[in-house]
Amino acid sequence: MNIAEIAKLAGVSSAAVSRYFNNGYISEEKREAIRKVVEETGYRPSVQAQMLRTKKTKMIGVIVPKIASASIGKEVEGILSVLNESGYQMLLAVTQNDPQKELEYLSAFHEKQVDGVILIATVLTAAHKRMLKTMMVPVVIVGQRLPGYYCVFHDDYHASYDLTKLILEKGRKKLGYIGAIQQDKAVGAERYRGFCEAVRDMGCAQLKENFAIADFSLSSGYEKAGELLEKCRDLDGMVCATDTIAAGAIQYLQEHGIGVPEQILVAGQGDSDIAKVASPSLLTVRYPYEKSGEIAIQMMLEILQKGESALKEVKLGYHVIGEKGEGTDAVSDC
Repeated sequence: MNIAEIAKLAGVSSAAVSRYFNNGYISEEKREAIRKVVEETGYRPSVQAQMLRTKKTKMIGVIVPKIASASIGKEVEGILSVLNESGYQMLLAVTQNDPQKELEYLSAFHEKQVDGVILIATVLTAAHKRMLKTMMVPVVIVGQRLPGYYCVFHDDYHASYDLTKLILEKGRKKLGYIGAIQQDKAVGAERYRGFCEAVRDMGCAQLKENFAIADFSLSSGYEKAGELLEKCRDLDGMVCATDTIAAGAIQYLQEHGIGVPEQILVAGQGDSDIAKVASPSLLTVRYPYEKSGEIAIQMMLEILQKGESALKEVKLGYHVIGEKGEGTDAVSDC
């Protein structure tokens, strides 16, 4: 079968069939007639022929730091929920938290191996910025803000600020903070900045010195909770950059006979599954990760269709979720 034969069976022009397979405009009547013929005959267009004709791969490269992450999983689900209806496919690259691997995948993708790249980023180094300037395909960055590029990110600063302020308003006087590396501008720098400015505005600026830096693991949260208590023995609250870190901190406290939340209230960020099953349940922040994936791919498809997107940057809001799972505060900065 070829396009001309499909057109003859459907009673339409070959041009209409071509537009059908390339997601162009045709009337619903013609679209339905072509669809029926395609379904009855089992016809599939040659991908190689389409690539030669249109110079498009119909592939979107998605680069992620790891797959064992609730937030990244939700972002990828959001991308797929739109991508699966678009005629495009996803090529997923996992870097295992290795910035050099990110650069290698960007290099592999940039010469038209894909039509566009969505980079779910954690750390954007000077080398990343140099590589992005050379890209020959459009790039949308998720999770970090990089001026001059299409970005979808979260209001990490205000989320951490409101979470910290809420804990202080609950009567906790001596807080500690377990954060992430500062090179991660969103989860590391912005969430810690929110904590620091909240304690300052609540009249206890000295608390910003009560901090430790963990990696994104339960075991590191466990270890850093111990270090923080060695440094500050009379803490009554811990604010953590992620739910996973917070769960590790809770494990440490419980194993050492410290009551949670009676003696020390622990809060995380992410509203992940681990926050829901933690005992006691975590005070946490819900970020719309799936929505960020949806917006990123919608932005990418608009760029591919029109050469640009109406939106250059999108900052998404959050909810602070209480210990019993109810929303206690919300901000929307879309």
